[in-house]
Amino acid sequence: MSTITNSIFTPETAARFDHLVTIYPVKRSALVPMLLYAQDEVGYISDAVVTEIAQRLDLLELDVRNVLSYYSMLRTKPAGKYNVQVCTNISCMLRGGYEILDHCKAKLGIGHKEVTPDGTFSLEEVECIGACCWAPAIQVNYDFHDNLTTAKVDEIIETYRAGKGKDVK
Repeated sequence: MSTITNSIFTPETAARFDHLVTIYPVKRSALVPMLLYAQDEVGYISDAVVTEIAQRLDLLELDVRNVLSYYSMLRTKPAGKYNVQVCTNISCMLRGGYEILDHCKAKLGIGHKEVTPDGTFSLEEVECIGACCWAPAIQVNYDFHDNLTTAKVDEIIETYRAGKGKDVK
């Protein structure tokens, strides 16, 4: 394993990365989990993140960027404090997913992969969040909200704006 003397990550995340490379038969298999943990800590996958993860896994930066470009859940630009992901896959689409997306765009004043000027919210249309039985659904950071109406979306957004997380039922 490459030795990283000046990690950009917290000691806890760096230790998690050191552990990850020991639990996979091939070090490269730790790449996606590392990118996800890095994104949680940094907010997005920066050039510095790419460089350090490539060093940790003995990969070329190009190898890391190729994986980064494949997965839509990995971001190369900062997202808002609350990243609103609106599902428009078939189940959600049939039950109003596009109406929910359009409502979010209007309510937040931003489009797909954009961030509000104050940095509080970002918005993205996603293919599936695995809540087909409870469509339409959104995910805000790691919190799921389902069986949505536009009124319920307004309530959810206002709850996050107030900093209360997933207090909406």
